[in-house]
Amino acid sequence: MARTIIEPFRIKSVEPIRWTTREQRKVLLRAAHYNLFLLPAADVLIDLLTDSGTGAMSTHQWAAVMEGDESYAGSKSFDRFRASIQDIFGYRHVIPAHQGRAAERILFGVTCKKGDVVPNNTHFDTTRANVEFVGAEAVDLVIPEGRQPANRHPFKGNMDIAALRELIARVGSERVPLVMLTVTNNSGGGQPVSMENARQVSAVCREHRIPLYFDACRFAENSYFIKLRESGYESKTPKQIAQEMFGYGDGCTMSAKKDGMANIGGFLCTNDDLLAQQQKDLLILTEGYPTYGGLAGRDLEAIAVGVQEALEEDYLRYRIASTAYLGNHISEQGVPIVQPPGGHAIYLDARAFLPHIPRDQFPGVALAAELYLEGGIRSVEIGSLMFGSAAKMDLVRLAIPRRVYTQSHVDYVVEVILEVWRKRDSIRGLRLVYEAPFLRHFTAKLEPVTAKA
Repeated sequence: MARTIIEPFRIKSVEPIRWTTREQRKVLLRAAHYNLFLLPAADVLIDLLTDSGTGAMSTHQWAAVMEGDESYAGSKSFDRFRASIQDIFGYRHVIPAHQGRAAERILFGVTCKKGDVVPNNTHFDTTRANVEFVGAEAVDLVIPEGRQPANRHPFKGNMDIAALRELIARVGSERVPLVMLTVTNNSGGGQPVSMENARQVSAVCREHRIPLYFDACRFAENSYFIKLRESGYESKTPKQIAQEMFGYGDGCTMSAKKDGMANIGGFLCTNDDLLAQQQKDLLILTEGYPTYGGLAGRDLEAIAVGVQEALEEDYLRYRIASTAYLGNHISEQGVPIVQPPGGHAIYLDARAFLPHIPRDQFPGVALAAELYLEGGIRSVEIGSLMFGSAAKMDLVRLAIPRRVYTQSHVDYVVEVILEVWRKRDSIRGLRLVYEAPFLRHFTAKLEPVTAKA
């Protein structure tokens, strides 16, 4: 018989969370200029802003922390870190960094120049910003189904192969220093990429002698989706699936704050000896020596254990099912979400949720603000504020931290979303009063267009 899928862990330590009233949240939201990034974390009840670095580490990770070797050069912790990463990813060079965006900055700083074009299924915010910072153009080539929130394609994160070929033919392979494939596709609703698609992208890259890099932040979740949905992979382990996928590439960037199950850290991998040396030279200038890369030895130890734990099937079964539980419960009541539910988050379709709010009044930000006002839930807009004119959708991401919240927390989130859904016609849009030149959503200040929240 089918049984309830339970959390595959026991709780050994708890962190109190603070309740606020609606009146208090009105004041707090106004003080934060309607930007949830500017809220004090202590004033958030359920924090779904991100799953990046917000998870709970395991007893095995905490035990490994105590083994941290803080030697400046050549630490044993780096050796264990490198061995664990190579066991899964298989690349010759493993270069640690303090988080994923640092790895991105080093990769694009070494490989890209003004006038270059970098295709991706969908760039996330820091990826796009780091590409554009060096003067290159970031181009999103997700399949058409990936731009349709209600479409239930099993691999909506796939790259459009025909569009990739057309882009290379149009701009010339010499202007494409690398192709990136983001697994899972965060900006596109946390949707997975199929093994067949990775194989096809790799073939196009090989044909034109263009390196293929993976943005591997959520590689374990992507691997489990392949196991569940792609023919021929039913009997393979998530680790075997990951190893095959990375075998189609030439390197990767990784924020270990996601499927590394750690609170900080990341890395950059490559098979190119010359490129690795250039990357290490830049790393020394800005991050640290190549055997620590801006991280403490204890952080390297936590990541070494965490990337392996992320591939455990009991954990992944629970992770995917608990996220789907949230998505299915609200969509059954008519709430528009990106379908099917992703691995690390549920994405509300803000344009369908609030069709009366025009895009230049940031429906995603307005919806996120209302969720906080109603129930103290913090989420994040992925749409017109984050990506400007490049935004194809306006989404609100509810990212689930790993091993943090229980079923009761998720049920509470369902209740709050449904209450906001019932009063959706009363929600009003917002306008910008301040924006930064890069990554404006982190520090933007907004105000209501016609009415106070």
